[in-house]
Amino acid sequence: MELTFKAVDERRLGPKWQAAFARAWPGWRAWYVAKGGERRLGDAERQLRRHMPELLPVWQRQVELADGDELAARFLTFWNPPAYLVHCSQAVLVGPEGPILVRNYDLDPDLSEATILRSAWTGRDVVATMEAIAGAADGVNASGLAVSLAFGGRKVKGTGFGVPLIVRYLLETCERTRDAVEVLRRIPSHMSYNLTVVDRAGDYATAFLAPDRPVEITRRPLATNHQGRVEWAEQARFSRTEERAEAIERLLAQPGMTPERLTEAFLREPVYGTRHAQGFGTVYTAAYRPAEAGLELRWPGEQPWRLSCASFREGSRRVRYAKSGAALPPEFADLLADCLRCPQLADWAALGRFWNTGFPQFAG
Repeated sequence: MELTFKAVDERRLGPKWQAAFARAWPGWRAWYVAKGGERRLGDAERQLRRHMPELLPVWQRQVELADGDELAARFLTFWNPPAYLVHCSQAVLVGPEGPILVRNYDLDPDLSEATILRSAWTGRDVVATMEAIAGAADGVNASGLAVSLAFGGRKVKGTGFGVPLIVRYLLETCERTRDAVEVLRRIPSHMSYNLTVVDRAGDYATAFLAPDRPVEITRRPLATNHQGRVEWAEQARFSRTEERAEAIERLLAQPGMTPERLTEAFLREPVYGTRHAQGFGTVYTAAYRPAEAGLELRWPGEQPWRLSCASFREGSRRVRYAKSGAALPPEFADLLADCLRCPQLADWAALGRFWNTGFPQFAG
């Protein structure tokens, strides 16, 4: 299994973003239509104008580059999208070398957009991994604010924005962690997500977003896929959220822990996911250094790929994922895809029974 990552440099929205949209839109369009996204363009635009006014001209330009497609216009607001989740692990370490945010992005590699974009859509340089075309899964801006997301491990779905656009908005508009916290308190999220934020000064926070309760701001330096306690047992067992969190806690508690040692630990089990052939694994590890407004993209056995707001060179990396175990039977692949794409209706118990029976080497 292989995936080619691209680094794209385009400050203002133009042909390069348009090409990335053309590559990613067919898959996102099928998902959006099949799962039922927001149907009222006027309401979606009003909510974007109300909650993220700085992104309104950005959205208008994106719609123009999408040839005025009304469905794309609704999608690009990411207002009331279908249920959406990626798993992920993330941790902050603050030490003599400055702060670092390390994260693993866990999903089926085939569902990744695999694009790192340097942009300045609202005037501030941002380097981020593209997610949902207009959003970001993680990134850093020229002010030294780094952000990453992880699924919050709850079924409930409500009214609000999809989290990739929230991450993008933080990177576009915030300089410090305290600025990001204020934004997160007011913007509605349509599902439960954990956002970890750290700034150049080493101030950090993990925010537990939810559509049915107030945002909880914590000083927790890590997040996996639950919010304080497990509320969705089947999903937690499948994603091993508690096992990963406990491993990261032990790492952060070790005397003399360094950024390099922490990053290397994210490239190994149990934090690193190896089930790529089964449709679930770590797609990339990113180590963000706010003091440099830069990141390293990492894969096991590969040299780091370094990019920053100040020094960004276009290029590509082809990544090969190890095939640990047999390929998925079609019926299991279908069930897994339904669970990932529509989690609040997913039969995670059936998925777990199938997994334990069909792949006993990964059970537990």
